[in-house]
Amino acid sequence: MADYVFSTTTAGPIADAKERVVAALATEGFGVLTEIDVSATMKAKLDVDVDPYLILGACNPPLAHRAITAEPSIGALLPCNVVLRQSEGAVVVDFMDPASVLTLVDRDGVAEIAAEVRTRLDRVRSLVSG
Repeated sequence: MADYVFSTTTAGPIADAKERVVAALATEGFGVLTEIDVSATMKAKLDVDVDPYLILGACNPPLAHRAITAEPSIGALLPCNVVLRQSEGAVVVDFMDPASVLTLVDRDGVAEIAAEVRTRLDRVRSLVSG
């Protein structure tokens, strides 16, 4: 497993899993700012069929505000991406690990924010597991 994500699996289909993930994110104060349907893009741009694959850009506004206040350029590392990908009848849900990614930023307060985001996303993972 890559050290920049933490993951779980949940029952499919991917549309149902997405609903569960979005609802779980909301319980921790996250909204989905962006949704990229990678499979549709690959089909449209390359005429390639790939398994269902979505990237959700999740944001918790108070935490994002704290991070941007601490380091204005941190927006290049936001939002927190959550990947949903179909795999053998289940859906793998990968969460960007903010504690890992935000180690790129050497600014007071950012590590604490990253730890809080990681804790919240870990609770989301627990809600959608299984």
